[in-house]
Amino acid sequence: MPKMKTKKCAVKRMKTSATGKVMRSQGGKAHLNGCKPRARKRNLRGTTVTDATVTKTMKRMLQD
Repeated sequence: MPKMKTKKCAVKRMKTSATGKVMRSQGGKAHLNGCKPRARKRNLRGTTVTDATVTKTMKRMLQD
């Protein structure tokens, strides 16, 4: 049985924290930014923890 390969698209978009949580960047800031308030765009910066419903799938995709 061959090893599972890491999904390269997932590696570029997500990372694992030191405690094992899957971190991702927030969406909604790539275009149509003229109508969005400055505070909303500021709050979309940085990373957030992936939702619990998809964490198992994301960890399977990120098999290191």
